Amino acid sequence: MDLLSLPRLGLVVPPENPTAEPEFTTLLGHRVNVYAARFPTTPGLGLRDMLESYNRVLPDTLGQFGGMRLDAAVVACSASHYLLEPDGDRAFCAELSERAGFPVTSSTQAILAACEALGVRRLTLVSPYQPWLTDTSRAFWERAGLTVDATVSVPARSAPGADPYFDPYQVSTAQILDRTAAGELPRDAALLFTGTGMGTLAALGELARQEPGRVLLTSNLASAWWARRVLSDGTATAGHPLLRRLERTAA
Repeated sequence: MDLLSLPRLGLVVPPENPTAEPEFTTLLGHRVNVYAARFPTTPGLGLRDMLESYNRVLPDTLGQFGGMRLDAAVVACSASHYLLEPDGDRAFCAELSERAGFPVTSSTQAILAACEALGVRRLTLVSPYQPWLTDTSRAFWERAGLTVDATVSVPARSAPGADPYFDPYQVSTAQILDRTAAGELPRDAALLFTGTGMGTLAALGELARQEPGRVLLTSNLASAWWARRVLSDGTATAGHPLLRRLERTAA
């Protein structure tokens, strides 16, 4: 196999995100070469200011690939695009695609594309975010025309008498499964695990066994699904079981 002849997918990810590249390479396997550029660090900025800065510098960060040929790119940061609202997010991705000369999408737009293909109109949101950002995420999906039936909060740490501590990068598989098991989830709503930094593949594998008929979506899974369709015109068979499962449902 000539590795350099494979389709090339660029990712733009937050600097501390340990999850996006491993999940994309696991989902896409040896059929796509994945390359990453990282947003600059933002010492001293609060979360909202940091996310707003990501949107300001995104064109330059995407430009870090220089003259390397890419076939498509994903902005693997859901939270910053929630701040844009659906119409602004869509317009920004269209502008980036035109400038780059290849398709560029955000993880949020990839989720919306997957929901359309799957016929999903109702979501249960599983969020590792601080409450204000979970609310912002919920508002994004509702403005996009989806119904959010419920939200399940997944803090990285919680203890009686203490405020929960939120960090998507520190959430474990056990915490995801515990929180979803404890929540009263509407039976016919899709589960959307938001954020590209919360590792979800092991948890999704278990949930897929428990509820084979439920639609399971994550920021990274939907983005990998989008990439497969863009890079192969939807004709190639996805390798990872979760991606195959999603492809069968969307067929």
